[in-house]
Amino acid sequence: MSEVNANQPDGTPTWIDLAVPDLERAMAFYGALFGWEFEVGPPETMRYTQCRLGGRRAAALADNPDPEATAFWWNVFLATGDCDATVRRVTDNGGTVVLDPMDIPDQGRMAVVKDPVGAHFGLWEGRGSVGCEVVNEPGALLRNDLVTPDPEPARAFYAAVFDFTLDGNPDLPDFDFTFLRRPDGHEIGGIMGVEGAPSSSWTTLFEVADTDAAVARAADAGGSPGTPEDFVYGRLATVTDPFGAEFSVGSRPKARPG
Repeated sequence: MSEVNANQPDGTPTWIDLAVPDLERAMAFYGALFGWEFEVGPPETMRYTQCRLGGRRAAALADNPDPEATAFWWNVFLATGDCDATVRRVTDNGGTVVLDPMDIPDQGRMAVVKDPVGAHFGLWEGRGSVGCEVVNEPGALLRNDLVTPDPEPARAFYAAVFDFTLDGNPDLPDFDFTFLRRPDGHEIGGIMGVEGAPSSSWTTLFEVADTDAAVARAADAGGSPGTPEDFVYGRLATVTDPFGAEFSVGSRPKARPG
């Protein structure tokens, strides 16, 4: 799971962003869904827009620079203390570079890479900005998991690049799910093997106070939500935004009486 501190250990999900063809429509949708407020950047930054929850950075939206783009997704950035060195570890272990390391003035250094099973993710070496300033509460990022039809190469890759440990999940015996944990034991997410999945991608789960109410807001704002379902970790639903970007919303399990 994500966490917020001044020096994020390597591999911690630390930031998420989404590039879309219609920024105004995206702000209307996500503002209605999560109660975000927006700080729109200048045109030379693709109007990179800070999404704030109670004044704290929760995520970002931007204009998509490719007018021919037809696929859109929430991109997760994993923390690194040395972006260039981590990129080398990515390529040494079978990954590829999508966007070479570059400095973001006064903020940090970033790169975008792809793992051996084809899932994109970003790397963020925070300097002036650690990334998310709020996580693990309604309207903010809760967790990220990798879904892939080919989990074994993915497990080997992330363990090698970030020194993650790989642990099974006794709570989900019917699923091919592996926890990813940092060397200090903190769980950062997991890898879900799904036979027949059309592609490999990192998923994004936002916490909400009431999943059913969030699904209703998403539908009213022009999204396409799925049916909420109860799981051991809470009540979850998949939502597709007006541009086809898929993510999940979830509320925590209700406390048992007594």
